Amino acid sequence: MKKQLSLALIAALTAMSLAACGGSSSTETTAAATEAETEAEAGESEAEKEAEADAGEETELIIFAAASMTETLTEIADLYKEVAPNVTLTFNFDSSGTLKTQIQEGADCDIFISAGQKQMNQLDKDASAEVNTEGLDFVDGATRIDLLENKVTLCTPEGNPAGIEKFDDLADKLANDDILLAMGNSDVPVGQYTQKILEYYGLDEEELAAAGKITYGTNVKEVTTQVTEASVDCGVVYCTDAYSAGLTPVDYATAEMCGQIIYPAAVLNVSASPEAAAAFLSYLTEADAMAVFESVGFSAVE
Repeated sequence: MKKQLSLALIAALTAMSLAACGGSSSTETTAAATEAETEAEAGESEAEKEAEADAGEETELIIFAAASMTETLTEIADLYKEVAPNVTLTFNFDSSGTLKTQIQEGADCDIFISAGQKQMNQLDKDASAEVNTEGLDFVDGATRIDLLENKVTLCTPEGNPAGIEKFDDLADKLANDDILLAMGNSDVPVGQYTQKILEYYGLDEEELAAAGKITYGTNVKEVTTQVTEASVDCGVVYCTDAYSAGLTPVDYATAEMCGQIIYPAAVLNVSASPEAAAAFLSYLTEADAMAVFESVGFSAVE
């Protein structure tokens, strides 16, 4: 009897011991799981905070763009606020030659959009040495694109008092009559295109200027102003600027006259925010931005 009680007591004590060990293991497992879960939640929280911090980081992009893009880029900037609300776009609009010089002299700039290939090439180390004569290296070649095409147009003041209806008329009157043409300076793309048109018709620019038949503008906006104020008989400007100034072109230059008018764009390798700059440049090729460009006479480059 005593032997049986002893065996029963030993069995009971063993069972209690095993239960206690199991409870301790379970508690430790639960505690470990809770700790791991807490650490994971903390990790996720930190990651979320970092993402939120990145998303909320304020970035300013400085964009140097040809004066003929003033209205379109200003409108596109409003659209881009919805896409990237933390990006501030600051524009510097002027002639492409002036902008090129400012970049060369160290002005802060993230993106350059030129109204001609020449000014972009003068800053691009991969361009011909005949154009980039100083060996300048400002263009991030991996980002350079041909963004837009424009057209060179002939415009006259309201009422067209000189009766100039097309480029053929302009050439004839410059050679034989006393008229005044407004055109861009030789360092301005629209001026260079106008020079090609004069050459196409066999006209000597220097002789015409000396005879008082040509007046100049430092950028295309100055040329349109002279036309709208009727201080000249006609002017050669871009289609986009004619639209912005409320002028109706009387004729369009052909590719044979002055070539194709391409606007190249690129992020500069001196950009303080190259990724944000590349993102905005990419946005300019998308449908919403391109619709704004096309509404004033630009077209995508084919």
